[in-house]
Order: sequence, then structure tokens, then C-alpha cells
Amino acid sequence: MAGKKIMSSFATAEVCDSHASHLANGDLRALEPVFKIYGQCRAFSGPVVTLKVFEDNVLVRDHLETKGEGRVLVIDGGGSMRCALVGGNLGQLAQNNGWAGIVVNGCIRDVDEINGCDIGVRALASHPQKSNKRGVGEKGMPVHVGGTLIYDGEWLYADSDGILVSKNELSL
Repeated sequence: MAGKKIMSSFATAEVCDSHASHLANGDLRALEPVFKIYGQCRAFSGPVVTLKVFEDNVLVRDHLETKGEGRVLVIDGGGSMRCALVGGNLGQLAQNNGWAGIVVNGCIRDVDEINGCDIGVRALASHPQKSNKRGVGEKGMPVHVGGTLIYDGEWLYADSDGILVSKNELSL
């Protein structure tokens, strides 16, 4: 099942309350509350695609140029605050190709443009400088984001209260 951009009956707080045993055994994890909310979709979910890069967004573009099919791109940018990994053009590309959302352990730019896109975006901050273009990084590997290890293929659920990652798709 593909991910969803907007779910009126979805709340991460309720998911935590109703899946306490999954939280206790680690099958469901809450990311640290360090992410700012961008994009028009306040709530989104979908299967995770992982990417590890550092101050280089060539692989980010490569991924967002593919069909998103409701997935969520989770980018471990090493928490860098020295440049942006996603900007307005990539936000529009993600929207046009059917990505449900993007979570960036790093910065974005073109905030007003991204806020106009019909996707959900979470990032640590905004930064006006663009990234390098070397094409260096790794895809499909476990990434450490928001204080937790996230695996390719897990499910991510985000709303205004926070971000959850589950080993499996949850029945909501």
C-alpha cells in the first residue's frame, strides 16, 4: 500500500497510546523533537527510502527524479548546518513524482517555495547556501536520524506532534 499525504484520522499521539507495546519493544520509535515542519502536508506517511549524504545533494535529486509512489525519503545529512540538501526545485520535483514526504537530518532552503509544495518536509533548519555536487553518498542503508536507527523499507508517520518510525506498516 502506498503512503498517504494527508490523513484526517491520523495522529502520532494516538498511535503512541494505542501501540505502547510496540514502543516498549522498539518496533515503533519516536524521533527526537528537533525537526521543523515545512510543506503543505502537515501529516504524511509511507514506506521509507534511506539515503546518506554529506553536504552533497546529487543523490537526493537522483532519488526524487524517480516515482515516489507515496514513499518518504529519509536523508541522513550528518546534521550539517553549513548548506541545504533540499531546495524549492527538489520540493517541486518530489511533489510532481508522488513522494509523500522528505525528512532531512540537515538543512533545506527556498522555504517559501517548499511551503507551497503539496508534500510534507521535516528538516533541522533552513540555510541559504546550496550543497556540493559531487555525487557522493550511500543509498538503502540504515541511517541514524533523530536519535534512532532507520532502515530502508520501514514505515514513517509524521504529523504536527512528531515523527514515528515503525518496522512494519501499522493498522491505523
